Amino acid sequence: MADLAKIVEDLSALTVLEAAELSKLLEEKWGVSAAAPVAMAMPAGGGAAPAEAAEEQTEFTVVLIDGGDKKINVIKEVRGVRSDLGLKEAKDLVEGAPQNVVENVSKQNADEVAKKLTEAGAKVQIK
Repeated sequence: MADLAKIVEDLSALTVLEAAELSKLLEEKWGVSAAAPVAMAMPAGGGAAPAEAAEEQTEFTVVLIDGGDKKINVIKEVRGVRSDLGLKEAKDLVEGAPQNVVENVSKQNADEVAKKLTEAGAKVQIK
């Protein structure tokens, strides 16, 4: 019993990221998925909701997948979004796709940047 108490104590000290990594490692090791048990536990107890809220993503990265056919328009939009880049740096970013355009921004900002780049002809992904 002392060993089990020690395991519980160690697991309680994990951060959310460490717990997610542990879950992934256990899924790989045993060939199971933790998604089904979590989904079943929610209706029964509802205690999983605070844990999910803590894991909710708050920072996003917009990744330029492809500059598309209208690279000049995409370069202009990249410069509009990233005022810290000069023309050459923006061109290098577009031509070096896939590249991160903006990192650690809110969902709303990520959506706005993705919309601008998509309208300019680029293919983007929000992570």
